[in-house]
Amino acid sequence: MPRKTFIAGNWKMNKTVDESVVLAKDVVAQVGDVSDVEVAICVPYTSLTEVARVIDGTSVKLGAQDVYWEESGAFTGKVSCEMLRSAGVEYVIVGHSEQRSYFGETDEAVNKKVHAVIGAGLHPIVCVGETLQEREDAVTDAVVARQVKAAYDNVSAADAKKTTIAYEPVWAIGTGKTATPEMAQEVHGTIRSLLADMYDQDTADSIVIQYGGSMKPANAKGLLEKPDIDGGLIGGAALNADTFRGVVLPE
Repeated sequence: MPRKTFIAGNWKMNKTVDESVVLAKDVVAQVGDVSDVEVAICVPYTSLTEVARVIDGTSVKLGAQDVYWEESGAFTGKVSCEMLRSAGVEYVIVGHSEQRSYFGETDEAVNKKVHAVIGAGLHPIVCVGETLQEREDAVTDAVVARQVKAAYDNVSAADAKKTTIAYEPVWAIGTGKTATPEMAQEVHGTIRSLLADMYDQDTADSIVIQYGGSMKPANAKGLLEKPDIDGGLIGGAALNADTFRGVVLPE
């Protein structure tokens, strides 16, 4: 069974509640009836419930940008999986490079979040990727392999199939720089082969692997034509509905 293209917009720390509603309505107008591509928008916590109302009844799914692994308790400022689920969330980004680099998120923390998200019946988008220094040091494969193996530690094949991986070269996020389709495909192929070694070929072939480094309408088609690039985790281009449509439905 071929993998379905999956485009997820990551709004990051942008948009008030009112602004989120406006953008969500615009996204629905542009791609709310698309059925051959899975589409999600990962919005700030404060906008989740209002955006859920806007996209209700459309093909657009709701995502959150992070989560904490504990079910409840004295964890001021954190949000649990159940809180997200009750707000209508289906997808949760975990291990984003900004969480890793700015807030010190570890591979162990990512693994805990993956288990928590799956356990709550939600779907994690597991982010992995190398920094510019790591690419220049020619250790991209080693870094990505370490992150994937750590994230999926003690995750069964059945549960792994409920996840998405987003390969995001850190040097291409928000910089306007993009890995060439060939560069991106090489890493995506390495990830797919690693999954086959960790599980089996069927599991590896079932998992969607997104590209997450400055994908936009101008380069989306070339990237998505590659055999192991199954979609995109979209940052800046997701903040404009017309531009987002150009990634979901590249010409």
